[in-house]
Amino acid sequence: MQKIVCMKWGTRYDFNFVNRLYSSIKKHTKRPTKLYCFTDDRKGINNAIVCKPLPKIKIPLQLSFTPWRKLSMWQNPLGDLENDVLFLDLDLVITGNLDRFFDYKPGKYCVIENWTQKGKGIGNTSCFRFPVGNYSFVYSDFEKNSNETEKFISELKTYISSKIGSDINFRRVESVGPKVSSELLKQGITAIALSLAAMLFYIWVRFEWQFSLGSIIALFHDVIITLGIFSILSLEVNLSIVAAVLTIVGYSMNDTVVIYDRIRENLLKYSKINTNEIANISVNETLSRTIITSLTTLLALGSIFVLGGEILKGFSFAMILGVIIGTYSSIFVASPVLNYFKVTQKTLLKDENI
Repeated sequence: MQKIVCMKWGTRYDFNFVNRLYSSIKKHTKRPTKLYCFTDDRKGINNAIVCKPLPKIKIPLQLSFTPWRKLSMWQNPLGDLENDVLFLDLDLVITGNLDRFFDYKPGKYCVIENWTQKGKGIGNTSCFRFPVGNYSFVYSDFEKNSNETEKFISELKTYISSKIGSDINFRRVESVGPKVSSELLKQGITAIALSLAAMLFYIWVRFEWQFSLGSIIALFHDVIITLGIFSILSLEVNLSIVAAVLTIVGYSMNDTVVIYDRIRENLLKYSKINTNEIANISVNETLSRTIITSLTTLLALGSIFVLGGEILKGFSFAMILGVIIGTYSSIFVASPVLNYFKVTQKTLLKDENI
């Protein structure tokens, strides 16, 4: 049984962070894994998570609500835990399989390298694996010299690294803090909004305003349905998903433009046929092209989803959803909108005469 531990104290992180971490661990482990949470308040925490009281630690009052409290993980004994244990911070975003952390040099302290200070031998205390009890001198030394510790060491990660020295095994990490993550989310939403606005302008110039509104309605449909499915399935929405959504916008627009171009061509060709029938004729004329293009794209995306590894699963899944939904919307959403706006041959001829 693989053991993962986290800590929750004070009011900065509530029980939702613990439950979210548990859900993410379940998705990113294939072996039996149990999550232990050391906390001062277990209210709201999922019953599947083993809650334990916070280990006591002799620490200056001004440091009691800082990451220094993590040093209590080095106590021996640490409850009933033994052997290798993986520690994870509550605000971590997990993107890959966690089982590998338990395969790498069992019995050794393994910490992810602090990506902001590469090459300096400093670990990132958000994620580390340690054998319970093997390095208890780190805690006992701190407890003996806690009054002097502030004078010569500024951060917990430097303290641990300096005490264990050459026994540390550094691994690579890419982390995004809550503040940066919020900024990236805002930028992603802005990028999607700007791309939709650019599409609106292009179609307006290329065709007519009715075509422009129809294409934007179809694109909104694609984006909202794709993100809605991710929300229903409680899947993580990160920057790769935002990139996939932007790709979906472009792909769906391409399909819509092909159909719209044929509709405009047929509107000018057949003056006695109403818009609804023109749309049906145009969709049927381009249907084989639409289906073949979508199927070949889905074959490539299916391969990426199956063989591309954990990192590409979210991106490829979003793309698969987008291609299917975009193909549907080009035929069944974008085209009927023109009939709703009563686009006719006179509309096109009037604009051409102008």
